[in-house]
Amino acid sequence: MDIAIVTGASGGIGYHTALQLAADGKQVILAARDRERGLAAAARTGGTWWELDLGDLASVRRFARRFLETYGRLDLLINNAGVMAVPRRELTTDGFERQFGVNHLGHFALTGLLLPALQTAAAPRVVTVTSGLHRRGRMDFGDLMGRRRYRQFGAYAQSKLANVLFALELGRRTSLTSVLAHPGVAHTGLARTGGAVRDVLIRLARLSAQSAEAGALPILRAALGPEVRTGEAYGPDGPGERRGRPTRIEVSERGRDEAAARRLWSISEDLTGVRYGTLTNAQ
Repeated sequence: MDIAIVTGASGGIGYHTALQLAADGKQVILAARDRERGLAAAARTGGTWWELDLGDLASVRRFARRFLETYGRLDLLINNAGVMAVPRRELTTDGFERQFGVNHLGHFALTGLLLPALQTAAAPRVVTVTSGLHRRGRMDFGDLMGRRRYRQFGAYAQSKLANVLFALELGRRTSLTSVLAHPGVAHTGLARTGGAVRDVLIRLARLSAQSAEAGALPILRAALGPEVRTGEAYGPDGPGERRGRPTRIEVSERGRDEAAARRLWSISEDLTGVRYGTLTNAQ
């Protein structure tokens, strides 16, 4: 039986992804912070909840250590969890701007720590969930943490661009199948953190939104499609990639910037202390 981990699986798109993976016969670990919601989601999906706080590197290390000690092999990792458009600058436990820390650095560290288990699998696959807003993102390498200037949507778009750069570089550095997916605009609890302007914009966007179940379809296509290859990305086929059936899409030119990806990779290793170089055949 294949073993899968889905981060942020206690609700929304992550939950529906875990539900379908379990229906597909996979042993699913639902990685999430909230115990009550995590256990309830696990009971409904037939999976198992494990505590994981991507905003705390100590939690990421505990999760990875537990997994390696328990299983030793990982067939599928879905880096789905995230926070969106936090109104005021907040920090993770380790002092990172929250959106960059949770959406990118937490998943960078988790993937690296789980890499030995992924490399043990016959056909390992990593799906990193980004957003169509990555196209508006810019990597501000001089101020990644928003100390000088924090903009809630700018920080979110930067973190989603970082997801793209990371996933494509992971594919270049390893033999894993590393792919991207984005759900379009879906009704989820992602933006629960308040903020009047942000809430108005999100409500307007959701007038054309699809369900969380539909939003999970591009992720499931990326995770299960036999035709999927490293470096590909999947999203909705409708106007603006906001909703629709899952299809292969193209990421932005900035997302394909290999020099920026290498720079981000090096910075991410320094910030998290997770060194992929000793675990892969990186050039």
